Amino acid sequence: MSSILTNTSAMHALSTLRGINDQLSETQNRISTGMKVNSAKDNASYFSISTTMESESGMNKAVYEGLTLAKNSVSTARLGAETMVDLAQQFVDRLAFAQTEGVDQLDVQKELSSLAAQMQTAIEQSSFNGENLISAAGAGAKEVVSGVSRSGGALSTTTIEFNSVDLEAVQINFAAIAIDNTTTAADLEIALTTAEGYLTDVINGATDLGIAEKSIETQQNFLNELTDRLDAGVGSMIDADMEEEAARLQSLQVQQQLSTQSLSIANQSPQNILSLFK
Repeated sequence: MSSILTNTSAMHALSTLRGINDQLSETQNRISTGMKVNSAKDNASYFSISTTMESESGMNKAVYEGLTLAKNSVSTARLGAETMVDLAQQFVDRLAFAQTEGVDQLDVQKELSSLAAQMQTAIEQSSFNGENLISAAGAGAKEVVSGVSRSGGALSTTTIEFNSVDLEAVQINFAAIAIDNTTTAADLEIALTTAEGYLTDVINGATDLGIAEKSIETQQNFLNELTDRLDAGVGSMIDADMEEEAARLQSLQVQQQLSTQSLSIANQSPQNILSLFK
């Protein structure tokens, strides 16, 4: 039965063409944005998971920047502490030299005073961004946020803890030895033993700072790797496969052309009815 009011073939062809056009529009959007999940309507589950993972990745990057500031402070302090180790070692060496008979004690004292002054200068210059971890003001327990963890939907932070060292107090002790009247062999021996103890304190302080700096660097490396994994995971869920999309685009374009021709043929069917009345 043919009808001039209802063209079922044209309706089916038009429906097919609309479906192909919708798929073609979706494919073109994926190609232009590079994403197969661009909003919650594309894939609600993937959108929710990827958004959460992107948030964690962003927080990790922010924590990394914070760790960079902390590492620079610790690194600067470590450099100051290691410089003080060198100066303290020279201080002890000069005291050991002073044990020798015939040495001009006054000249040695001048050298010791100079070394103590250099220690103070090294401490004062070991400041980064207004923070000095080897000064009296900066000494104490320190805590640095090292990461963010999620458990059961709840966020919490992890931290790295370390102790900064008050090398100013040690420098004062070295300065006190430098101005002491060590005229007898016994006095010189006591001064040497005492200075060696202070040298050990400085070495321990530099070592602690080195350990703290290494811990921060290790955590930064871990955050880098973790962020890369998160970004890769997000990409696998929401990024479009461009090779696949290119193949799909060509296929849909061919289907669109065929559907257009099919619709054109279906629309010509009512014209055939005219031949019945000739």
